[in-house]
Amino acid sequence: MAREAGVSLATVDRVLNARPGVRAKTILAVNDAIARLGYVRDLAAANLARSRSYRMVVLLPDSDSQFVHTLAAALQEAAALAAASRTEMDLRRYPPEDMHVLAAHLAGLQPDAVAGVALMAPETPVVRDAVRALRLRGVPVVALGSDLPNAGRDHFVGIDSHAAGRTAGVLMGRFCRGLTGRVLVIADSMLLRDSIERRRGFDEVMLADFPALEVLPTVETHGAPDMLRAVVGERIAATPDLAGIYLLASGHRALAGLLRDRGLLGRFTVIGHELTPHSRAALLAGHLDAVIAQNPGHLARSALRVLRAKADRAPIDEGQEQLRIEVVIRENLPADPAETRRADAA
Repeated sequence: MAREAGVSLATVDRVLNARPGVRAKTILAVNDAIARLGYVRDLAAANLARSRSYRMVVLLPDSDSQFVHTLAAALQEAAALAAASRTEMDLRRYPPEDMHVLAAHLAGLQPDAVAGVALMAPETPVVRDAVRALRLRGVPVVALGSDLPNAGRDHFVGIDSHAAGRTAGVLMGRFCRGLTGRVLVIADSMLLRDSIERRRGFDEVMLADFPALEVLPTVETHGAPDMLRAVVGERIAATPDLAGIYLLASGHRALAGLLRDRGLLGRFTVIGHELTPHSRAALLAGHLDAVIAQNPGHLARSALRVLRAKADRAPIDEGQEQLRIEVVIRENLPADPAETRRADAA
């Protein structure tokens, strides 16, 4: 490559490893030589020779959400598998009500100690600025589960939330076919991009295809079960023609408890997101009609793979990293992984 590009071996080494001190014209010459020769770098061998390891930091909200707990467990499993390729994960939790704590976490990360960062967070101005500053320091950032498109993140790992919301709209309309009335929408926070996109997709379908059902303004619970019971309880009492409930995020257990206490279980069509122990139990009991889910194991493995690719400046296999939207009802409910592990152990 050095001979083809007309430069020294040391210059080729600096270009391949993205070290400073090389003119743009020289970098272009080396890259042109690489293309002409069809050279494909063996990154694993190069990293082994340099004893390079990858430390990935993952930041999740420290909430009661069962999906977040399930994702955290999936990330630990994915990190154990990735350890063989010199990848380690530092999983951190932050208070979901204080984005300044999250921003402080991000501000403390430096490129000489961290190869990449994945985070699940709302797209507030504080978070946007912190992500942009981190990327300016040369650290790749992946949005996990909920996108951060205006923060300049390197990649998003998760399902298409707009399509997931449209799917929820189709399910709600068909389960309520022939009915008139109102539909209640419940969210943790409408600052989360996934909630915004789900609501937008849901509204598009309901307005176009099921105009007999009026969708009410979103009730935000901030992930607090007590607030869900209080606020949603008031809204249900004030809506005698309620036909359906769309749960955008967490809160399956609190909602089921509220409906049970009021003798309303099974009275409404209820559509939710994410397959967790609580939503699984609700599906089995008939208290939840359908769940739009994504595979947390795929989400976790994809996040680490994408971060590794970004750290290596390598291409991403888009097909491998595309997460599917899954519609789960009681009749196609997959086996409980915990029960399968207990059966295997026995």
